[in-house]
Amino acid sequence: MIYGVGGLMSRFLAVFMLPIYTSYVSAGDYGRIELLMSAMAVAVVVIRGGANFGFIRFYFLEKDPEYHRRLIRTVFWAQMAYSTLALVFCVVFAPQLAGLLGVNWVPHQHLQGSGASLVVATGVLLWVNVNYAQMTNLFRAERRSVAFSIATLVNIAVTVPLTVILVVVYHQGPLGIIVGNLSGTLIVFVALLAYRREQLGLQFDHRLLRTMNSFGFPLMGAALAMWVMNFGDRFMIRKLLHGHYAITQVGQYSLANKISQGMVLLFTAFQIAWPAFAYSIEDESAAKRAYSYVLTYLMFIAAWAAIGLSLFAPWIVHFLGRKPGFWPAANAVPALAYSSVFVAGFIVVTIATGRARRTQFNWIAATAAALLNFGLNLWLIPAYGMLGAAYATLAACILLMVVRTWNAQSVYRVEYQWRRVVVILLGAGLLTVIGEAFPHSLAIAFALTAAYPLVLAPLGFYLPAERKRLRRLLPAHN
Repeated sequence: MIYGVGGLMSRFLAVFMLPIYTSYVSAGDYGRIELLMSAMAVAVVVIRGGANFGFIRFYFLEKDPEYHRRLIRTVFWAQMAYSTLALVFCVVFAPQLAGLLGVNWVPHQHLQGSGASLVVATGVLLWVNVNYAQMTNLFRAERRSVAFSIATLVNIAVTVPLTVILVVVYHQGPLGIIVGNLSGTLIVFVALLAYRREQLGLQFDHRLLRTMNSFGFPLMGAALAMWVMNFGDRFMIRKLLHGHYAITQVGQYSLANKISQGMVLLFTAFQIAWPAFAYSIEDESAAKRAYSYVLTYLMFIAAWAAIGLSLFAPWIVHFLGRKPGFWPAANAVPALAYSSVFVAGFIVVTIATGRARRTQFNWIAATAAALLNFGLNLWLIPAYGMLGAAYATLAACILLMVVRTWNAQSVYRVEYQWRRVVVILLGAGLLTVIGEAFPHSLAIAFALTAAYPLVLAPLGFYLPAERKRLRRLLPAHN
């Protein structure tokens, strides 16, 4: 819960800021921001390298303070060097990158700000994010959840007002959004540098970095494939559709993604705490039992959230997208919301390969899903626009979890509760289909969402021990 405070607040405010963004920028401008953020996402994966994925795992391999100090310093200086080179590259080649990404200013499209200036600002944001992430990653390894959350909350406290001032008062449009977002992170990063100064001396272990990279590169490959699934569709919409319609569809699709990711609010804390918790369980039978129940309960929560987001999508989009140009985004929300359900399952089952330290297959599973996503996008986007991209993402996420589970079970077998998982998905899908038949009834949306736990009962979802505990929660009858 403590880990989740900062993450929940950050994501809540990100959603809260959407009406401000959509009031002061067009769907096209919002599309340009999302194209840049998508490009930055893949750059972060490449720059942080395999060491990013191996840091927490290797931190727990030894308890020697000197080893921890050497590990921390090695990763810090490696990522500082890589991110600085990336920033210089963005500054030098800003005009060319703007043209390549399709974010240049076009007069008749009423877009604000030059593409080159947006690229430079994104380069600075990239540098800050890479180095700030490693500093907070250290808090995670040390299991200092309070310190982690304080850093996140201070970041938010600076970022939000500065962004509002730049966008609302000075009308800086997309440039104001990017600069505002990097400001708080930069200030907190400088403060953390001062706080960690004793641990960040000049020390670098090439052998240790190579070992971490060997562990983490398969996961890095998987992360790049995940980028294709999570962000590549924005670029495909931009390239496969034409003119102003294309960049507007990118903006609408990005808003739908933001809304569907609202369910991530429910397991942000889980995503942060899960690796350290999962690896810290030393008894193998206890670990397998925990993993089994975690998969069931996380997918239950995620599916419930997906029902709510799917059924309330029209009202959410009208509230967050202040201009009519954003409102078609509601059509893409259900498919994207259910994609997150399978991503939640993927997060849980993947931990088994990390525990067994056999991550070589990770990139294969992610690549298979990415290839399916890419192929479906080529077929569906020209015919159905952003809705085609949403269903391509759902299909890819299903394949990702299936393939990942198959491989993880071969290296570290866990008796997951698959019958209960199937019941979770069938119940959620049934309620969503019923709700889609009544798209203008707010009362039905409320009723169907609230009914989900009850619908699971006759389907045999609850175990005897769970039913007993639930009965205790009900009011006593005389």
